Amino acid sequence: MARIARPLEVSDSERKELESWLRRQRMPAAEQLRARIILLSTEGLPGRVVGERVGVTSETVNKWRNRFKTHRVAGLTDAPRTGRPRTINDQKVTDLINKTLKEKPKNATHWSTSLMAKETGLSAMSVSRIWRAFGLKPHRHDTFKLSTDPHFVAKVHDIVGLYMNPPTKAMVLCVDEKSQIQAINRTQPALPLSFGHTETRTHDYVRHGTTTLFAALDIATGEVIGRLHRRHRATEFLAFLKEIDRAVPPNMDVHLVMDNYGTHKTAKVRAWFAARPRYHVHFTPTSASWINQVERFFGLISERWIKRNSHRSTRELESSIKDYLKTYNEDPKPFEWHKSADQIIESIARLSDKLNK
Repeated sequence: MARIARPLEVSDSERKELESWLRRQRMPAAEQLRARIILLSTEGLPGRVVGERVGVTSETVNKWRNRFKTHRVAGLTDAPRTGRPRTINDQKVTDLINKTLKEKPKNATHWSTSLMAKETGLSAMSVSRIWRAFGLKPHRHDTFKLSTDPHFVAKVHDIVGLYMNPPTKAMVLCVDEKSQIQAINRTQPALPLSFGHTETRTHDYVRHGTTTLFAALDIATGEVIGRLHRRHRATEFLAFLKEIDRAVPPNMDVHLVMDNYGTHKTAKVRAWFAARPRYHVHFTPTSASWINQVERFFGLISERWIKRNSHRSTRELESSIKDYLKTYNEDPKPFEWHKSADQIIESIARLSDKLNK
């Protein structure tokens, strides 16, 4: 039979604190173990028995009992480790952050690590570490443009509603043109990728004409109807609409999401839609091309195929794009739309508030 030891004395407030440690999911496991040791020790159990219950030696149990007797609950947390003394105090960090956010250097549009180091007397490495810790990147910037469309809210609700709750027995197609795709050929052959070396190509090139890709993205399947024309007038757009009409089953309604480009609204195009009541047109807000999902596909084909290819003629470029479209449609993947219309409008409102301050 285990020998009864003298119970460890713990106040009610200390017991509540230790018990709360055991309930916290993010509490370090080592500190929860020490809390269990102390709580079991209040029951008068010998160190050997306590150690067996929590999976440590009796020496470890005695160590934390003694630490608790001396320093109470504070003694159960990990003590600071020895090391080099801190040389940058909180005030220096605060001054650097404020200077980064509220001031600009005299001889540049933005701070660099070397400019800030010279300004504050810290090392460039210290500046870099502080910026990383606070998520600051003065060397980078993003662009934006707010839509001034008076019907912005209604159009966002309309189009996002199509994405998140598409109509039954209907097809939703995102339509647009990617114009001025250049047939570019480098003046010298590229050096291939090898161990320790990236692929290298010359910075200069020769242009061999341009083409325009008309595309309609099916949001349900990710499949793309694509056609190429050397120009992008209303005539070419009307010809592309006829291609869509041939590709879509005649018994289905068609919802087209497209922007406000002039060729999409000519009298001939409007007459074409009027003669085909199964077509429902949804115009995106002005300066809001990001809401048209086909832009995602244009980014994909540019990055994966066009940007790093070389073409010696417009015909060769068009043949290359057709090959990509064929391969892409063999295994299409729909793009996922995550943000609701309300979330989009709220984020735009927050940006507007920042600009108006």
